[in-house]
Amino acid sequence: MKFSLQQLVQALSSASMTADADIIGLSTDSRKIKTGDVFVALRGDNFDAHDFLPQVAQTGAVAVIAERLPADFQLPALIVPDTKMALAEVGRLWRKQFVMPVIGVTGSNGKTTVKEMIAAILAAAFGEDYRLSTKGNLNNEIGVPLTVLELRDTHQAAVIEMGMNHPGEIALLASVALPTVVLVNNAQREHQEFMQTVRAVAEENGSAIKALPDNGVAVFPHNDEYSSLWRAYAQEHGLRKIISFGLSPDADVAGTYTTSAFGSEIKLSIAGKISQIHLQAAGEHNVLNALAAAACCHAIGISNEVIVQGLENFHPVSGRLQRKQASCGATVIDDTYNANPDSVRAAIDVLKQLGGDTLLVLGDMGEVGDNGAQFHHEIGEYARASGISELFLLGDQVQQSAAGFGKAAQYFTDIQQLLSALDARVSKDSKVLIKGSRFMKMERVVAHLLNVTEISSQQKTIGTH
Repeated sequence: MKFSLQQLVQALSSASMTADADIIGLSTDSRKIKTGDVFVALRGDNFDAHDFLPQVAQTGAVAVIAERLPADFQLPALIVPDTKMALAEVGRLWRKQFVMPVIGVTGSNGKTTVKEMIAAILAAAFGEDYRLSTKGNLNNEIGVPLTVLELRDTHQAAVIEMGMNHPGEIALLASVALPTVVLVNNAQREHQEFMQTVRAVAEENGSAIKALPDNGVAVFPHNDEYSSLWRAYAQEHGLRKIISFGLSPDADVAGTYTTSAFGSEIKLSIAGKISQIHLQAAGEHNVLNALAAAACCHAIGISNEVIVQGLENFHPVSGRLQRKQASCGATVIDDTYNANPDSVRAAIDVLKQLGGDTLLVLGDMGEVGDNGAQFHHEIGEYARASGISELFLLGDQVQQSAAGFGKAAQYFTDIQQLLSALDARVSKDSKVLIKGSRFMKMERVVAHLLNVTEISSQQKTIGTH
């Protein structure tokens, strides 16, 4: 990254400059500033980086972007009304310097998994150092600009994850990432506290399609309830290419599959060409994720052979249906990253396939709005109908899951009591699925069963589910 403040002040909305400076990098963390950086003073619900501006002047930063300055502040500065919007505008300005395929990934569930699948394919096509991918789930109004600012001339392609939990966020992120290919992976019951309906979710994620150039490519499921909506978005401003994916033979990128040892054997069909893939990820939803990744990479001209190579190199993402072994020998399925009703159902389907002594350990699902009681009760009923042996519950709203499951459900508000109950119940032949929303920190249960004393933090990132 290389700009002068003069260039930025001309590009940013309502910005004023105290003095010019040449910058070669950008930081939003006062602890990680490098010489030549401009520091962006962001504000959040529980922090205000403007408080650190006096220290920033001593760190090697050459300038700051801020909404206000402390008295006698000496570094060159851009004063802006909103530093978060300024960060987005800087990211957009940098993105416009590059002509390359950029795949934007949206959807309710599976975004990070599909993004990592695409990244594995891009690495197989171009090499690890010649493709850019969102780190972790840095997929919000801070993470997307920071990802875009990592683009370099050596990159041949990029995949950028875009997440949301409020209306209007995807349109902003797409205006920064400027994707040439957009994937809407699905529309399901996420963030209902803020989005209210699944159609609103479909419209929000579909807004990324509207950001495509006329020669862009829209990728979405062949037979989703909202496929016609996304198709209309793709054609709204002139015909754009559309690639559908799914298990139907009528999809542009189609597949059939059989389950294998905690994975799937996929028969992939693209433009009439058949390929076989061994996918090291369980569940039909991950088969669909793989088909989505294949469709996106086909859209930018990657061969079937390389797509297969990349997908076979893929390994499950941390906290997303990772198979582990408890200290007692039990099979542990770590799906603790997050939870909404549809992702929990998909995880239960995986547990059901394992058969035998199946235990579900579930924490509260967040952001469910007025439907919380209904959604939690539904999950209890679904687990019972799926033949799950026993249900262990932690939280408040999961009381409704206990009611839906019946007598073989155990409900706890204290995690130590839950862990003691699991110690008494889990055996070497048990298969234990652990899932819950991020705030429940269900990875603590995984760590206990594995007898791990230090939990590696998978979620220190700033993305949204």
